This record gives sequence, C-alpha cells and structure tokens, in this order.
Amino acid sequence: MKLYYSPGACSMASHIVLNEIGRPFETERVDTRSKKTADGTDFLSVNPKGKVPALALDGEVLTEGPAILQFVADAAGAETLAPRAGTLARARVNEVLTYTSSELHPAFSPLFNPALDEVGQAAARRTVAAKLDWFEARLADGRAYLTGGDFTIADAYAFVVANWANFTGIALESWPRLKDYVARVAARPATQATLRAEGLI
Repeated sequence: MKLYYSPGACSMASHIVLNEIGRPFETERVDTRSKKTADGTDFLSVNPKGKVPALALDGEVLTEGPAILQFVADAAGAETLAPRAGTLARARVNEVLTYTSSELHPAFSPLFNPALDEVGQAAARRTVAAKLDWFEARLADGRAYLTGGDFTIADAYAFVVANWANFTGIALESWPRLKDYVARVAARPATQATLRAEGLI
C-alpha cells in the first residue's frame, strides 16, 4: 500500500489515519505543480485527476480523501476511527467528512492563489470564518472530538484543513474551542509522526 501525498495538503489526513492504524505502508511525495513524484514518475499516470491523496494497492489506485479514509479504517476493522456502516455514529462521521470536503476545504482554496487581490482575500477569509463557526459550535458541549469522545477519520481531515488557518492569516483565537481541538489533534502521536515524515516539524 502506497500513499501519494504532498506535505501539508489534504493528503495529510490519510497519512495520519495510516499512522493511527499502525500497519505497514509506503509513501511517495508528489509535486502537485509539476505533477511529478519524488522518483520522477508522471503523477498523472498514477492519478489522472492530478490531485493528492492517491492510494495504490493491489493493482488499483483509490482517489479522493474521504473515500481513502473510510477504506483504510474499514479494511483495518478500526471501528473507533470509522464506526460500522449503517449506524448513526457512522453517519455523523460522514456528516463531518462531507462538510469539511464540500464547505471548509473549498473555502480555503482561494487563499492559496497568489494572484488573489486583497479584496478577494478578505472575502475568502469571511467565507472561511463562517465555516469555522460550525466547527466551533460542534465543540461547544465540551466534546474532545467532532463526533464525540473518540478521534475518527473525520477529525483527521478537519484538523488538516482547519490548520490551514495558520498559513493563511486567519487567527484561530476567534474560535477558542477549535483552536484547542487543533492543538489536541496535533499532539496525537500519529499526527506528530506524520508531521515529521512530511518535513513539517
């Protein structure tokens, strides 16, 4: 099993979950601009979408972060990371995965565009702020993680994307529960191992 990733990108969520599970896996870094892997392979030959993450296994390549996260956890039987299909607990995990994927992730995207002017950046930050409000509200009851007391695959993805605030001029102090949550996920051994592996600490 090989994970194609780019440091700090949304592929980090898959990297974290693979480390949480603790089974052997390989990684290969991808330059998402040149579409080349670390060994010089044309990444488009691996994933024609040209995006990370991509997970190569048994002659197949699985793409899209939420699909990879669910597959990895389910294949490992890690029901704490991904509760059984058909349960409300699994639906809640999918709810957070979907909101992160469809709302928060794309809200951040304009802020990584160097051509975006100040007016556009300000508008994008307002959009991100509105999405972060939802996460802050999820944590208002004192829960440790977004769906309750257990860390799940949804937390891996939400952590990575929310942490982009630190690179886009958005101060998480306005969302104190979310700030504490990001720090809590960052301190997990699997997250620390991932950050080290990706050269981010």
